[in-house]
Amino acid sequence: MTLTPQIVYDMDETTYHARPELSSTGVRRLLDSPARFQWDMTHRVESVAYDVGHATHSRILGVGSPIIDIPDEHLTPSGNVSTKAATVAWLAEQRDAGLVPIGAADRALIDGMAEAVLAHPAARALLERPGQPEVSAFATDPETGVALRARFDRLCDDVAIDVKTTAGSAGPIGFAREAARYGYPIQEAHYADVLERITGERHPMAFVVVEKRRPHLVAVHYFDEITRMTARDLTARARQTYAECIATDAWPGYSGEPYTTQVPGWWLDQADEQEELVI
Repeated sequence: MTLTPQIVYDMDETTYHARPELSSTGVRRLLDSPARFQWDMTHRVESVAYDVGHATHSRILGVGSPIIDIPDEHLTPSGNVSTKAATVAWLAEQRDAGLVPIGAADRALIDGMAEAVLAHPAARALLERPGQPEVSAFATDPETGVALRARFDRLCDDVAIDVKTTAGSAGPIGFAREAARYGYPIQEAHYADVLERITGERHPMAFVVVEKRRPHLVAVHYFDEITRMTARDLTARARQTYAECIATDAWPGYSGEPYTTQVPGWWLDQADEQEELVI
């Protein structure tokens, strides 16, 4: 499918997420396995954790889906969201209406994280640069013919900004681990690829990361060039895989043959250290 490359500044989130083009989330799932991609694309599940992240973005960026307070009858005595069928149905109804349901305790959490981000000098400077929030972009990959989409938290003339919340650490070691686990370098590469096919330019992505636990520490991260180059290669591989799956209507999982697996280097190093202690 070939579509006209374009940047859209006023597309609502529901419309964007309903579109069929390949997203960065799809790319990351394809790199796990095409079978995972196909399943997840047809079994989308929302969660309270997603709602909190979504609402935090809206609070920081000043745009996004409206927040609706969760009534007391859908909360437990401790203030958590109930798991009862009636509550699950009510939450789904609100999300289908384009709203973000949030409990009182989570609203306080969201406000705390937003205030921490805006109090951080580097994060605030980035967010106050001239640019547009919630920017949707669409293009076609010329090598594979795959239609692509991306949605920037904030897009400026020379940098893309992405806001992340974390239950772990926003520091360099913690963010590096989460970036590897959740594929943030792949996200940056995909977004940059889409933008380049529209404007001819690639923007680096600044990740503004805020911790969910108090005092809501904040850090700003950029990936190094080796990480970017590796992610770009992986993203291109995912697009090729997607094109082949579409052409053959086959969505394979993992290999049917046994794997010979090596554990990470840190585990081997740890084993050596323990052996030295015993000796």
